[in-house]
Amino acid sequence: MSPETAKSLETKTRLLEGALRTLTEQGIAKTSARTVAATAGVNQALVFYHFGSVDELLAAACRYGAEKAVARYRERLAEVGTLSELLTVGREIHERERAGGHVALLGQLLAGAPTHPGLGPATAAGLDLWITEIEQALRRVLAATPFGEFTDPAGLARAVAASFVGIELYEGVDEAGAGAALDVLEQLGALVAAVESLGPVAQRAVRHQLRRRTQ
Repeated sequence: MSPETAKSLETKTRLLEGALRTLTEQGIAKTSARTVAATAGVNQALVFYHFGSVDELLAAACRYGAEKAVARYRERLAEVGTLSELLTVGREIHERERAGGHVALLGQLLAGAPTHPGLGPATAAGLDLWITEIEQALRRVLAATPFGEFTDPAGLARAVAASFVGIELYEGVDEAGAGAALDVLEQLGALVAAVESLGPVAQRAVRHQLRRRTQ
């Protein structure tokens, strides 16, 4: 790799990190080529040189941030063996991401989507990275339960992701209410765990009842 290429990659990374920091700390309304460049410590002309426009930079930063976040938890999610464990990991992720300012960042990305055309698809693509990991975990943990044949892991993964996004945004106006919502999700996990602990005969009875109700 030539020094020029290495320097170019370093500058692009600084701009991506700078865009994420600016969105988190100053909000979408104050995010511009000037403020991002100041945060990144580079000349603002480099925003346009490397990304063409501020919107393209923000879209790239959204994808970049999501890829980094998912990579941090991919191994942890792959170790999940039950729905209860998955929900526990989800709560851990929520707490860590909130402490790191990433919940505020998500709120700014969603707020900016209507006026920054590239942000909507980029935010959706970032959420899809999470949904893919959640779906893989759900397929694995539900396969051995009476619920496996009656659930759509892909749809359920999107429902779980949407729930956590909603809770993260709701937390900004009602922290106690958001905590209660997370508690309820964990209670559902405990109910599934209780069914999993039943013997083969009882589990067959559960499957029979589910088939009757879903036909």
